[in-house]
Amino acid sequence: MSKTLYVGNVAYNVTEEMLNNLFSQYGRVISVKIIVDKFTNRPRGFAFVEMNNDEEANNAISGLNGKNLEGRNLVVAEARSPKERRTQRGRSPKGGRRFRRF
Repeated sequence: MSKTLYVGNVAYNVTEEMLNNLFSQYGRVISVKIIVDKFTNRPRGFAFVEMNNDEEANNAISGLNGKNLEGRNLVVAEARSPKERRTQRGRSPKGGRRFRRF
């Protein structure tokens, strides 16, 4: 089963092809997506890389986390699901506000 990795602190001049070449040293890369700002269309400094399986993804994490690419040290970790990100920010699981009635 594939595993998606979060890649942070990505230099703005790094391309998806560069990340694909870098991560393919650790296994088969299924997809690479650099996240861009929807208003300026400029990179936001992070990306997601989908690797073929857990073992290859873990090898990429251990081999590339902290590695210098274009003058910046990459942050590579397993991507969290949107549900995990929401609940870790302290919101209620339903996403709404809680009102107290007196």
